[in-house]
Amino acid sequence: MKNAYLFDFDGTLVDSMPTFVSAMLRILDENHICYDTGVIKIITPLGLNGTAEYYINQLGVPMSKEQLMSVMKEYMLDAYFHTIPAKKNVPEVLKALKAQGASLNVLTASPHITLDACLKRLGLWELFDNIWSCDDFNTTKADPQIYVRAAKRLNRSVEEVLFLDDNLNADLTAKAAGMQVCGVYDESSADYVEQMKSAADFYIYDFRELLDL
Repeated sequence: MKNAYLFDFDGTLVDSMPTFVSAMLRILDENHICYDTGVIKIITPLGLNGTAEYYINQLGVPMSKEQLMSVMKEYMLDAYFHTIPAKKNVPEVLKALKAQGASLNVLTASPHITLDACLKRLGLWELFDNIWSCDDFNTTKADPQIYVRAAKRLNRSVEEVLFLDDNLNADLTAKAAGMQVCGVYDESSADYVEQMKSAADFYIYDFRELLDL
């Protein structure tokens, strides 16, 4: 068992990626913006703030950043508040790790407005020592320094922390920052499984596999 864990949220702890993808592509469709499916891989680690900037600066969405983020939150809030479930075996495994004395922490691109409400509804909130949005660091998971800074807040060296994420780009960046990395299977990133296996120290299809690392 590892001693300090840093978990992504969407697609890792909760089955929210269909909601995120639907909301983000809906905005592009409504604004008649052309895109390919690779856009999801790009924006997933950016959070709403970074995604809004990408949409405006790179894709030409004709909205202000404030307007765009407001629409994003509106499209996503109801699902996070009421319907998004934890992924299979996540609650049981987190409780087992906590009982064994592990430090459990979250680092996600999601804003606190959706993150906090969802974790509380699922009964997972109290299991974590720290629950961080990228907004708390004023950067994104595409920045290697966010992982270094998170480890520092945990009073650990970056090499002592195991980072878990279903997104290839986030896994690559955390690994480049010096963290141990565990890729996590999610249907939304199924096309990148082999790349994640190559990039990460570990890869899991089911959360129960964490107990054997």
